[in-house]
Amino acid sequence: MDNIAIITARSGSKGLKDKNIKLLCQKPLMVYSIEAALNSGSFRTVMVSTDSEKYADIARNNGAEVPFLRSEETSGDKAGSWDVVTEVLSGYKRIGKRYDTVCLLQPTSPLRTADDIKDAYRFYSERNADAVTSVCECDHPAEYMMCLDESRSLRDFREHEIDLPRQMLPVYYRLNGALFIRRISYEGESICTCSGDEYAFVMDRKSSVDIDGIEDFEYAEFLMKKAGGHL
Repeated sequence: MDNIAIITARSGSKGLKDKNIKLLCQKPLMVYSIEAALNSGSFRTVMVSTDSEKYADIARNNGAEVPFLRSEETSGDKAGSWDVVTEVLSGYKRIGKRYDTVCLLQPTSPLRTADDIKDAYRFYSERNADAVTSVCECDHPAEYMMCLDESRSLRDFREHEIDLPRQMLPVYYRLNGALFIRRISYEGESICTCSGDEYAFVMDRKSSVDIDGIEDFEYAEFLMKKAGGHL
């Protein structure tokens, strides 16, 4: 298979300034995803999609391709990740490069490893899938969760509360945002990332840390330091 990894690293994060290049254990955050993709040996192309020349230089210096920057349409807050993917695939198509699969790697998952990527592709092939999306086990069973109205009353929750040991409750999983593999279909001028026959690739919770705010960043740093600064 001819595969491309696309690492989405827009500048201008509001929650955590310049999050995607913030130093994590002395390394820009997005570099962990670049290295994992390169070290997995799964890709013909490892590409960083960014709207920033500064980010592009960091990406190129760490082994990724940045043949073009994002358009204005895909650089704003409201642009979806798959809009970015389609734009990248269209850009490569214009220069004569087509791929069998795309793997979307968000730079906010720095503990996702090269082995995770290799195992996900192995799983993709074994299932003969259209799509594989990473998940991890939820921290708590859904039976322990609730919605609250403005009164914050627990009456409805207590009425339906399940009094069973945790070990007897179903195991729930959540999307962890670490990787998304999709088969690519080229039909005339259109490009489709297929997700019809989709399977869940299960990762452990440690590898599933998703950095949104400073608390997540500090937790990822703690885990990396505990592992000796590397994974």
